[in-house]
Amino acid sequence: MFRRVGRFAVHRPWLTIAGWIVAAVALVLLAPGLKSTTDETEFLPSHYESVQAGKLQEKAFPKTEQPSAIVVFQRSDGGKLTDTDRADVVKVTRGLDDKHRKGVARIVTTPQAVSPNGEIALANIVATDRNSQDGTLPKAVKDLREDAKGLLDGTHLKAGFTGQAATNLDAQESSGDTDAMIMSATLLLIIVLLLVIFRSPLIALMPVLIIALVFAVALGLIGTAAHLGGLKADNSISAILIVVLFGVGTDYILFLLFRYREELRAGQQPKEALTNAVARVGETIASAAGAVIVAFLALLLSTMGMMRAMGPSLAIAVGVTLVAALTLVPAVFSLLGTKAFWPSKAWKKRPRNRVANGLGSLVARRPAAIAALSAAVLAALALGALSFKAQFDTDSQLPQKLESVQAMKDLQRGFSAGQSDPAMVYVESRGGALDKGALGTYKKELAGIDGVGGVSDPVVSPDGTVAQYSVVLKYRPTEDKAIELAGGTLRDSAHKAAPDGAKAYVGGTSAVLADVEKAVNHDYKLVFPIAGLAIMVILGLLLRSLVAPLYLMIAVALGFGATLGSTVWLFQDLQHKNGLLFMLPVIVYLFVVAIGTDYNILMVARLREEVRRGVPAREAVRTAVARSAPTIASAAIILAGTFGVLLLADNSMLQQMGFAVAFGILLTAFVMAMLLVPTVTSLLGHKAWWPGHQDAPRPGFAAETVPSQGRGRHRGVEEEIHS
Repeated sequence: MFRRVGRFAVHRPWLTIAGWIVAAVALVLLAPGLKSTTDETEFLPSHYESVQAGKLQEKAFPKTEQPSAIVVFQRSDGGKLTDTDRADVVKVTRGLDDKHRKGVARIVTTPQAVSPNGEIALANIVATDRNSQDGTLPKAVKDLREDAKGLLDGTHLKAGFTGQAATNLDAQESSGDTDAMIMSATLLLIIVLLLVIFRSPLIALMPVLIIALVFAVALGLIGTAAHLGGLKADNSISAILIVVLFGVGTDYILFLLFRYREELRAGQQPKEALTNAVARVGETIASAAGAVIVAFLALLLSTMGMMRAMGPSLAIAVGVTLVAALTLVPAVFSLLGTKAFWPSKAWKKRPRNRVANGLGSLVARRPAAIAALSAAVLAALALGALSFKAQFDTDSQLPQKLESVQAMKDLQRGFSAGQSDPAMVYVESRGGALDKGALGTYKKELAGIDGVGGVSDPVVSPDGTVAQYSVVLKYRPTEDKAIELAGGTLRDSAHKAAPDGAKAYVGGTSAVLADVEKAVNHDYKLVFPIAGLAIMVILGLLLRSLVAPLYLMIAVALGFGATLGSTVWLFQDLQHKNGLLFMLPVIVYLFVVAIGTDYNILMVARLREEVRRGVPAREAVRTAVARSAPTIASAAIILAGTFGVLLLADNSMLQQMGFAVAFGILLTAFVMAMLLVPTVTSLLGHKAWWPGHQDAPRPGFAAETVPSQGRGRHRGVEEEIHS
């Protein structure tokens, strides 16, 4: 099948390229844009209490006004506010309110909005629609910041904006800068590394142009799927999508180009060499992409909408990349022919490389020692994963220089940290109106909970069946202590102390994050095992073996643990952080386990190809490692580099993600794929292919490429990379 696909693309290149261009233009013009959301409750199923609390609020208190942002006033010298300063706070607040910014219902302050120590005053920015996701409110906050500068002139005050809308604005702007940086650094890195590897400007630029076209098609398909299927994409998907497409796409293109050059060096004509290259590595690329797609689609089993949205989006992107690697790439290089390698002449001869040849010989001579050593290294690094602690305080990961972060610190000088986003407790009667006397007693019960800074008087719904309490915690809403309190003591006490005949619900940001933590722990136990089994099935279909997939997945599990453990030691232990990004294990699973499996598949497929030629097992391992090592090394360095650019971001979450994936990819390539997998395969011998006979010699294999025997042991196997 892959030979037929390759032959069509190679011999009808203009038709193939035209089809891709038409598809890209049509999707860019017609496909709807991606929708995004910042409402955490939309990412949780309805049985979680925080979601039920949100629905009860919408039903019983549709006009409830919670501040979407807060203006924090203080004196420029940090002293106590004078009577004149307090009058200026009122004056500035009215001035801001008079601007009538779109999305803002009102901006208000009260005498009670001055802190007990007299140093801080607050003004609440109330949105016209608290559920708006169109970016209107963050834009209003941005405009109000500029408005405040003029209004503060002539006073002794300074002001900062914080709260959810302000934090979202700062996060979006910071992320926007990061996206641009990631795109620029990724493109530059890919071009430079390809130029170094192939010494050809065309090959350095062409994959970037191809992947850019693929990006347009993938984005259009994702947008269409989101529109037709109601898929919601988290606003963090853009940076991840860029890295996945350029990283994985470059990998698949390298798989094909290295094999294409190998076939040219064997004396074949360009079109024949390109067709044979697709035929040879097509199954490997398809299997590698299939493993990644299955791993991403396994996220559909997640209880979190954020992961369910990310999974199909990334699966679509990888699927488009697969089709492009088997059709668009051969078509483009069919037109270019050997001119693609200009001015390099490396495609005409087989340069020797003592490193790759020496590695192949070493792996073939000392399989047991190398297998034990590489497994021990991975196992030692994996020990760090045992102390992994999930960190749900995403706000603390933002750059400290952001205004919303600094304003929150200022607010905490005078008020409880939870003032900006209190927890919400609802009491619903199961029959008849609530007893007002009992509601007063209930308020005292809530106020007596350790960690609670204050409780508002109950607001009763018009029908008298639901009461609402605003509970200010002493901790920031996203802080670990607030999450633990809202999901633990506060929730338990609220349930226990609820008036007779009534049921209590705890909602708000802290409660939502507590439920997210439960959902993540649930997903770890469900998604990972199912995804692992699915990848094993794909490996089994590719290798027609039951044994090989088992030890390959054990190796992958070691790689997963080693990656997570190394990240824990670097960020959590050496940098003394309270914990790591709670999504980090999922990210490592997505990009190290799923994508890193590509290199194992490439190595094992080449091992199988070599043994089918009828050469001795040791020679097959030596040749497979030496021939595959340059491809794997080049692909891994580029893929690791694309993720490594995330280390340049100010956001600690992106730094953790960048290091974990980059280091994990390098471990997978240089330790697992080049050392552990071939040595274990060599030690198992024929048993590795049980119950089939995939290692049995097959007619025609030895004749299709230049055999490695007969050139002398001292010359070794020649590298596939220009040195």
